[in-house]
Amino acid sequence: MLDSLLIALLSLEAPSVEPVAAWTCPEKVEPLTTQLLKDLPSYANRVIQRSRRLDREVATNLDRATYVQIAGRAEFEPLPLGRDPLPDDPTKQVFFTTLEQQFTGDRATTHQHYHWLFLTPTPQGWYSVYLFTRFSDNTSSEPLPPRETSNGVIGQAIQLWLRDCRAGTVRPAGAVLPRR
Repeated sequence: MLDSLLIALLSLEAPSVEPVAAWTCPEKVEPLTTQLLKDLPSYANRVIQRSRRLDREVATNLDRATYVQIAGRAEFEPLPLGRDPLPDDPTKQVFFTTLEQQFTGDRATTHQHYHWLFLTPTPQGWYSVYLFTRFSDNTSSEPLPPRETSNGVIGQAIQLWLRDCRAGTVRPAGAVLPRR
């Protein structure tokens, strides 16, 4: 009886599963950036959480919590860089904003930051070249000058997202993953 049951189970056909095409990073900067900005808050908040765990180990910055709420729509009109453009320079300039909320004790403040991202395509995919950020300061009417922030929270989040995009692990919004 057990033998016939085993033979019956082995003879069953496995259901056919359509292979899912691997998602690849867009070759054009506009669709790439659209997907990046949709995912950026979650990537940035993970970078923040990792840094908070490190901060706990050294007992600093425990009284503040910052969260990226949303990343705004990108603008692609490049600014002149004060030099003649290099021929065939593939580097793209992208401008976007983030809305961040910071909690200090029982008080929450909202900050809008302005980002200027330089991306370049390579045969392996897109890479971040530079990121400059102009931080808002709710206490001053004068805008703060931009700072190079490639290694800051947003810069790290962009680098991680681009790495995942090159690896094919980023899924476009609304993509359905197959059940296993």
